[in-house]
Amino acid sequence: MDPTELKLTLFQYQTCPFCCKVRVFLDYYGISYDIVEVDPVLRKEISWSSYKKVPILLAQIDSGYQPLNDSSMIVSLLASYLKDRSQKINDLVEYYPSIAMHDENQKLKYEIMNKYFLMYKENLISDENINEIIEERKWRQWVDDEFVHTLSPNVYRTLSEAYKTFNWFSEVGKWKEYFPMWERLIIINIGAIAMWFISKRLKKRHNLKDDVRQSLYDEINKWLYAIKKRGDTFMGGKKPNLSDLAVYGILKSIEGCSAFKDALENTKLCTWYDAMAKEVETHSGSKYLMAK
Repeated sequence: MDPTELKLTLFQYQTCPFCCKVRVFLDYYGISYDIVEVDPVLRKEISWSSYKKVPILLAQIDSGYQPLNDSSMIVSLLASYLKDRSQKINDLVEYYPSIAMHDENQKLKYEIMNKYFLMYKENLISDENINEIIEERKWRQWVDDEFVHTLSPNVYRTLSEAYKTFNWFSEVGKWKEYFPMWERLIIINIGAIAMWFISKRLKKRHNLKDDVRQSLYDEINKWLYAIKKRGDTFMGGKKPNLSDLAVYGILKSIEGCSAFKDALENTKLCTWYDAMAKEVETHSGSKYLMAK
């Protein structure tokens, strides 16, 4: 039973790594939510929103509905709420303002401030937890700034892999249930070819190695080495923290791809990944909510 009494609807692409990240967080804590699968071509399901990316998490509040945008902001806000449920969702949103800025190409973009920060009263934080909070925040940002950028060049590495990836997306995303055949064919065929080309640019942009698999393995090994140094099962110790959930969510988005299978064979990912799967699938985090 979900003790939070939150009423949430997740607008998503099933295999989007950032959507997977949000689902993993919700599933770990046993938080109930509805899903709306967004058409990746027409995106009519989010026509009501000025924010045109996914995930969007719609939270029912006293005055109506509060949209929450950006996976890291969503996780931080909900984690803040779970720490101190005296705070209201619509009040917490104020701590995560969106500001306009120009990127390196002078293109206007919007950035959500404080999205890796949890917002709760100071008396809930003990001095010994400060370093843990900083470390967790560092790895969550690494997921978004570095790790996730190794995925696309790997799952779309060749045209054949790109087609296999999109067919897996169709299967696991249940596209047959959501979209007509003509639309599925457009998504799979045009999407696979487009992403194969785009992956080449992404490889160059993010300075990946010629063998992009090696870049994926390097980042996974960096993560596993950091956990090994801590001498425990998870980055969070005996239980996953938000960085564990973020890494697991990102990897889960490619679970059916050749790149993921290769990663299992060429790194020691399996032990941590299987332990995380058990924690998430059994909603292990829910016991911490029940204790409040």
